[in-house]
Amino acid sequence: MNFKRFAETGKPKPSTLNHKPAQTVAMKKLVSLLTLYLLFGALAHSALGQAGCVLQPPVYHINFGGSKPGAALAEQNFSLSQQYRRQENCPQDGQFAIVSATSDCFDGHWITLNEDHTPGDTDGKMLLVNASYNKGLLLVTAFTGLLPNNTYELGAWIINVCLAAYNCDPIRPNLRFVVTNTQGKELAKFSTGDLPRAGTTPWLQYTANFTTPPGISTVLLKIETNVDGGCGNDFAIDDITLRECRIVTPIVKTTPAVKIPAPVVKPKLPASKAPEKRENPFAKLPVTVPVKTEDLYKPIPGSKPAFVALPSILLTRANPVVKRIETPPAELVIDLYDNAEIDGDTVTIYHNNQLVVSRAGLSAKAISFRITVDATHPHHEMVMVANNLGSIPPNTSLMIVTAGDKRYEIFISSSEQKNAKVVIDLKSP
Repeated sequence: MNFKRFAETGKPKPSTLNHKPAQTVAMKKLVSLLTLYLLFGALAHSALGQAGCVLQPPVYHINFGGSKPGAALAEQNFSLSQQYRRQENCPQDGQFAIVSATSDCFDGHWITLNEDHTPGDTDGKMLLVNASYNKGLLLVTAFTGLLPNNTYELGAWIINVCLAAYNCDPIRPNLRFVVTNTQGKELAKFSTGDLPRAGTTPWLQYTANFTTPPGISTVLLKIETNVDGGCGNDFAIDDITLRECRIVTPIVKTTPAVKIPAPVVKPKLPASKAPEKRENPFAKLPVTVPVKTEDLYKPIPGSKPAFVALPSILLTRANPVVKRIETPPAELVIDLYDNAEIDGDTVTIYHNNQLVVSRAGLSAKAISFRITVDATHPHHEMVMVANNLGSIPPNTSLMIVTAGDKRYEIFISSSEQKNAKVVIDLKSP
């Protein structure tokens, strides 16, 4: 089964719309070669096979501390079997730190992170790990109060922090997430594969779906290292979330039967009688009145089905979320450009599973449309589908979302295996 991974993007340089430097081309080729696989137990389900799955707000959010609400793990939640000990910053092998930023660790051999991943928090924290020499359990925590026989999405944001090493090729971190019941029986598991080399990608979110068995409301999450430590195998984790995947059943519209009125029987006129009698030949005939048909089905003007079926292209490709935006009520302007050299990329755009842009060519001229975010329309999902890969694959674009005085710039990469989804929600008052 395909493993879902998507990246957070930063702000473009001023020349982004006009140039595609050599390193950008190399990056695109590198990214197109990276494939990771999800390993599920028998009870796990593929997200691609669940049309109509609507993700709910997180029931658990582990952000390791900060101004935003979240369940920060206490130190005792970490397994010490691999000699993991807490350090204030720049942890050594077999140590971890809960920090807001990194700077000049190991003479610049680690990247500098100016902040954690959690957006919008103050003095937010992340888990910084220098893996032990022996692979194995890193941490464990419990999720309680879950609904039995229900589907959940587990997600975590991870980044490789080892930029270089002393006369060696640094080991790339590789993590495994295992979901078990309280007796230790595995319910689902998935691996990240080797994380991209530090400095080549931003934070990446890894997600997978699993289903709780009947009668089970508490599960354990174990995060393990898949490779031994030493030179490299250093990483940061933040924003571990658990979200309910609610399946929406489509409303089937049926056409009611319509009663057809019986035909009016035309009376047969009797033969005329002698004029002297002057009797009315119709005086004793019964009066036949047509019966008015009841209006059994009265559609409500302007009403729409509560569920829109997913287009097939959204079912046959992965749909990772590349950006989530919360905004007050506003009319948003969406502009889409080619990200760098114009190389013949074309895209199709779906808004809440409905086609809004079909096979449009990306260029320095914006593809524009508007959406309204308010109490009536609080949730919006825009999916960018690559119709081709242009002359320099993959298909890349720059989306600019303008919401009043706020402006968001989102780098988008899509291919023939995956689309790219941007989610916009109404901000809670």
